[in-house]
Amino acid sequence: MSDVFTTYYQSPVGLLRISGTDQYVSEVHFMNEEEKAASPTATSPLPPMAIQATEQLIQYFHGNRRVFELPLYQKGTGFQEKVWNELMNIPFGKTISYQELSRRLGDPKTIRAAGTANGKNHIAIIVPCHRVIGAKGDLVGFGGGLARKKWLLTHENKIAHGVQTLF
Repeated sequence: MSDVFTTYYQSPVGLLRISGTDQYVSEVHFMNEEEKAASPTATSPLPPMAIQATEQLIQYFHGNRRVFELPLYQKGTGFQEKVWNELMNIPFGKTISYQELSRRLGDPKTIRAAGTANGKNHIAIIVPCHRVIGAKGDLVGFGGGLARKKWLLTHENKIAHGVQTLF
């Protein structure tokens, strides 16, 4: 049985809770104010997986990483897992609509289910649910808040395409 770790990283978009085991990362969560006040201390000493995940997130925020190289695990239904796997195919600096996501899953009628599964993603940023936008190119639906979604997309766009504003 692998030991579970929890660590925290103060990112440019707020405090992130990073959890997993010595085998994989299972959570990157945007902390809200209530959670910050009640959050326990980080695991000590941190296992290599926690350090690796934190280092890769730091590299991402510094613009030095576009693809994460971490083993991931999050439990969900078969459909949710299919959605999360498809999110990993959205390139850095690009966005797709919820309609396009459902089309890529093989059934454009699953748009609501795809959106719901996208919202149940527990590994924010690394599994890039923030790269899914509304059909008209608008920012919609992000558990971390639309301001964070806008920041992440703008950050990626600047790194991928030079300095310009997406939204």
